[in-house]
Amino acid sequence: SMSCLCGFAGAGFAATAADANGDGLLTLDEVQAVMPEVTAEAFSAMDLNADGALDAAEVEAAQEAGLMPA
Repeated sequence: SMSCLCGFAGAGFAATAADANGDGLLTLDEVQAVMPEVTAEAFSAMDLNADGALDAAEVEAAQEAGLMPA
């Protein structure tokens, strides 16, 4: 359904598709499931608040920095 787009409304399809459990956060496993080229080191660089998950703002920043496809 399209209802899960709320968390990543501005983040693009890749991030929305990656959010397997629809909680609005992306874990390393969720990111690597759709973008296997993302390393743990790259994920850590994207995880600005170091909470182990990427929120919509972090995904947007990562996309703007070219670290993640939009």
